[in-house]
Parts: sequence; C-alpha cells; structure tokens
Amino acid sequence: MYQNRQTVALGGLIVLFLMFVLFIILAFWSWPKYKVYKQELNGRASLKEAEWSKQILIEEAKAREQAALMQAKAKVTLAEAEGAAMVARAKAEGQADIERAKAAAESNRIIGESLKGNDEYLRYIWIKGLQDGKGERIYIPTEAGLPILEAKK
Repeated sequence: MYQNRQTVALGGLIVLFLMFVLFIILAFWSWPKYKVYKQELNGRASLKEAEWSKQILIEEAKAREQAALMQAKAKVTLAEAEGAAMVARAKAEGQADIERAKAAAESNRIIGESLKGNDEYLRYIWIKGLQDGKGERIYIPTEAGLPILEAKK
C-alpha cells in the first residue's frame, strides 16, 4: 500500500511534469502567433484611426471652404448694397443740385426783372458800397468805358 501510494504520487508528479512541459511547449508555440494577432489588431485599429482622422480633416476643410464662400458672398452682397446706396445718393444729390440751380435761376430772373428800369436804385446801392469800402482801389469807368488807372494813390 505504501508503494502504491508512492507510485500514484510518482505518477502524479510525472503527469504534472509532462503537463508543465506541454504547457511550456504550447506557450512557445502560441506566443509568436499571439504577437502576430496582436499586431494585426493594432494595425487595424491604427488604420481605422487614420481613416477617421482623414475624414475629420476632410470635413474640417469642407467647413472652412463653406465659411469662406459664405464670407465672400456676404462681401459681394455688402458691396452691391453699398454700390446701390452710392448710386441712389448720387442721383439724389444730382436732383438736389438741379433743384438748387432752378431756384437760383428763378431768383436771378426775379431780381433781374425787378432791377430793370431802376437805374437810380442801382446807383444808390453802388454809392453805398463805395462808402463802406476800406481803402480799396476802385476803378471808375469813364465815358468811353475805360477805367482811369491809378490817378493818385
């Protein structure tokens, strides 16, 4: 019985040793395959990450392009609006100039008509202007219509 137990214990140790050797052989065999499998998975993950990064860059570029187009359209619209405002302003200023010229012409016509036949009044205004002068030289027309040039200073 004692020997039987020793045989069973020895057999168990042998089986345990063989299992250990088998485990080591299996580990040596499977470790390179595991490394290859792990690298393949890492490669797939890197590829997916690169694809996503590329997709993100493409979307960002599209967004920048759309923003640039929108800014360009806004600038064009603003320039068109400013141009239209300038044209309208120029037309309004031109119309105002025309109206001022018409008013000035009418005023001149009225003044001109009121001064016809009023030679005495015009002479009176001329004399008053001479009195208000401040030592300026005045050239008085003579009978021939020629001024007397610097008679005495």
